[in-house]
Amino acid sequence: MAYEATGRLHEIFDEQQVSEKFRKREFVLEVQDGQYPEHIKFQMVQDKTALIDPYKIGDEVKVTFNLRGRGFNKNGQMLYFTNLEAWRIESAAGGAAPASTGGGYSQQAAPAPRPAANQNPNLRAQPAAPIASDDDNDLPF
Repeated sequence: MAYEATGRLHEIFDEQQVSEKFRKREFVLEVQDGQYPEHIKFQMVQDKTALIDPYKIGDEVKVTFNLRGRGFNKNGQMLYFTNLEAWRIESAAGGAAPASTGGGYSQQAAPAPRPAANQNPNLRAQPAAPIASDDDNDLPF
């Protein structure tokens, strides 16, 4: 199921090549929720990592994302983690993405294809993230 969040870009991280076949890039969106802002970290994977390039810290954006979860077995105990996987980023004003200062071009995510009536639009084939062994596991638990 797709979700949306609108807020101010607070931080943008560099792309990480996790394995030979998997890369990701993370960013933090500051979202106003009552009196205190929330800082929410999103990730983009594979060919979506460049979606954030036209934007800079402080820009107001609308992020469309999927909620992803995965379990893995570590030393006989099942552990779980959750990711907010962004697949579209656009200006909060609803216009096109701002022009990139580096190349003078504009980049905007393509619209999501319409699913058939009985298909879930968020189930799409993606390469599975590799499951790390305990030796090269960088998860904090």
